[in-house]
Amino acid sequence: MNVNHPDRPYALERTRNIGIAAHIDAGKTTLTERILFYTGMIHKIGEVHDGAATTDWMEQERERGITITSAAVTTEWWQNEEEGVSKLYNEEKHCINIIDTPGHVDFTAEVERSLRVLDGAIVVFCGVAGVQPQTETVWRQATKYNVPRIIFVNKMDRTGADFDNVVSEIREKLGANAVRILIPIGAEENLKGQIDVVNQKAVYFSDDDLLGSTYTVKDLDEEQQLVAKAAYKELVSSTADCDEILGEKFVMEEEISLTDLKQAIRRATIANKLVPVAGGSAFKNKGVQYLLDAVIDYLPSPLDIPFTTGMDPDNEEISIEIPTTDNAKFTALAFKLWADKFVGKLVFFRVYSGVVRKGDTVYNPRTRKSERVGRLIRIQADEHKDIEACYAGDIAAMVGLKNATTGDTLASVGYDVVLEPPTFPEPVISMAVEPRTKADQEKLALALARLSDEDPTFMVKTDEETGQTIISGMGELHLEIIVDRIKREFKVDANTGAPQITYRETITKAANGEGKLVKQSGGRGQYGHVVLSVAPNEEGKGISVENKTIGGSIPKEFINAVIKGCREATMNGVIAGYPVIDTHVDVLDGSYHDVDSNENAFTMAAIFAMRDAFKKAGSILLEPIMAVEVTTPDEYQGDVMGDLNRRRGQIQNMESKGAYSVVNANVPLKEMFGYSTAVRTLSSGRASYAMTPSHFEQVPTAIVEEIAIDRVA
Repeated sequence: MNVNHPDRPYALERTRNIGIAAHIDAGKTTLTERILFYTGMIHKIGEVHDGAATTDWMEQERERGITITSAAVTTEWWQNEEEGVSKLYNEEKHCINIIDTPGHVDFTAEVERSLRVLDGAIVVFCGVAGVQPQTETVWRQATKYNVPRIIFVNKMDRTGADFDNVVSEIREKLGANAVRILIPIGAEENLKGQIDVVNQKAVYFSDDDLLGSTYTVKDLDEEQQLVAKAAYKELVSSTADCDEILGEKFVMEEEISLTDLKQAIRRATIANKLVPVAGGSAFKNKGVQYLLDAVIDYLPSPLDIPFTTGMDPDNEEISIEIPTTDNAKFTALAFKLWADKFVGKLVFFRVYSGVVRKGDTVYNPRTRKSERVGRLIRIQADEHKDIEACYAGDIAAMVGLKNATTGDTLASVGYDVVLEPPTFPEPVISMAVEPRTKADQEKLALALARLSDEDPTFMVKTDEETGQTIISGMGELHLEIIVDRIKREFKVDANTGAPQITYRETITKAANGEGKLVKQSGGRGQYGHVVLSVAPNEEGKGISVENKTIGGSIPKEFINAVIKGCREATMNGVIAGYPVIDTHVDVLDGSYHDVDSNENAFTMAAIFAMRDAFKKAGSILLEPIMAVEVTTPDEYQGDVMGDLNRRRGQIQNMESKGAYSVVNANVPLKEMFGYSTAVRTLSSGRASYAMTPSHFEQVPTAIVEEIAIDRVA
């Protein structure tokens, strides 16, 4: 069956949807910039530190030199014929859709939703630091969505860079079956090129061409031959172990051609059994072209991955296969929203099957409503290029949809199918925000609504007791960027309170509770009576409620009201009013009145019963604990560890990397405010740190009262 529409510019098999992901400061955006330059999409290389990178287009990104929002770009690459070099797709132009993702943990949602719609990824590692905390998070996210990967060990020009050490760390810490396909020639200031393991050739980049556009393929010298032959033997052996076709040839001692090997590496990579590794330096323009060849050779096209499966919105047990073809009903996933100052609400989407054209009407199974597509746009970072149609495998944006949100399925009219949306972590930090003037009040509400539409990890609510608007996010930097955007993009002057931790409460033992609502005021009254028990639930299981009443002590029509009351009661614990987690509730007994009982009365009685039970169940307060990794010169190691201990940190382990020490600790989030300034002061600006959410732990008794007072205040 022909899966390609005759009008599509690139065949599906020549399309690659890839993400570039890594720990902060590993060089993702710099690598993206080089890819765009060598593929001819841009004609001048912009640098992150100059605020001129193509995919870092927001003012906040350019000022801070970090990526905040994932940026999509589309470019072309074709593999040129080179003497003595085997390539799977010689002289065929390919379309590469690239999403450059943030590395900072505060913006992990951007990585999550990007990986949900991508077919493959380049994971970038620093040649000096190796496997870092956020790299592990990204790796887990890619594994969750079954995304095939290739690895680029970047910054091989930096002092202390060690390619083999990074490969060992990848195998040990990530459990990846990493195989070297492009080994750096030299390191630090002597980095000259790459050994192409598959073709047994040396690729040299000219020092005269500072842009790295020209390179020469040569035969290996004696020393390089030893490295290349050992790596080739390891590559063939590892690939044969996880690819049946090559394995059979290997066992039968048949000749293995270069094409056989490359096709086997491709199959094993797509099956997530193998991870090819390349080394180079994006900043010094060495090794990017052959990395692009590896993207084409080894990462999948939309046709190489299993068909996406959706489900019937009315019956989750009915699965619907979505074939990767232009000749099927249109099905796409909206993975990101963006409020653009020129065109309004942009809905980024990935097409899984069918074709959508400008002016078409698309259906949203969640809302059961249809909307017209005003414009279709190919996104080139912050530039927009109007297109007439989007085909299966494409990533683009549409204008005109008012009711779409992140994770919505978009489909042909009347086609009821829901694709699995990306999942996002809960916010861990909050602060109050209020407009400085009455005139700003409406503008602030509009700004917060738009920003929460764009970012699933940014939440807005009103505190019922104080009337304050509370915003919540993934960290200090996340909220700082939000407030900055409110001021710049929406022209709203706002006052903000100090950041507040999102604590949780739970119980430590089983207990019974009883609640009764009796109101008689003449005429019809209120009556509800509930007896229940609470018990600790497994960690991560959340709240579960089970009806165990017998004999109709609570009529069936009021059971849902009781369950609703139980769940409402968990929104505010008895210690400091924080949400209660990981608790199981059994509704045991109760009583009712033929005339006065109603749903509201039983909801309130359940709330009273829950509070009664919580008071007896050994309620404790939990605080978010962060996994903190500090990389510091050896001479400041003692000061850094002492400071972490003062912050109630628990040192987990410590390792040495050259002249640097890497300290891993678990530290309460409450104690990490302002740490970036503190660690710079302690180390004369030479240490760096990374922080990722780890788990919740009981708050020490000594500071529970302090937290409760702060909550009331």
